[in-house]
Amino acid sequence: MDKNQAWDYAIGIIKVDGLEPSPDFLELVEKEKRGEITRDDIKKYLDKKYMIKEDRHKDHA
Repeated sequence: MDKNQAWDYAIGIIKVDGLEPSPDFLELVEKEKRGEITRDDIKKYLDKKYMIKEDRHKDHA
């Protein structure tokens, strides 16, 4: 399975679950397919975007 097929499969799995990948995420996938960024770059972006800030969590405790 090449990189394009792997991403197409992964996005298909997301859609089967009734979800739609964001345009930002799809753009990152296209950049990774072209070799402009790495999967690690995508992971860092997602971690930064969706990580719950520890400081915010402590404020509500």
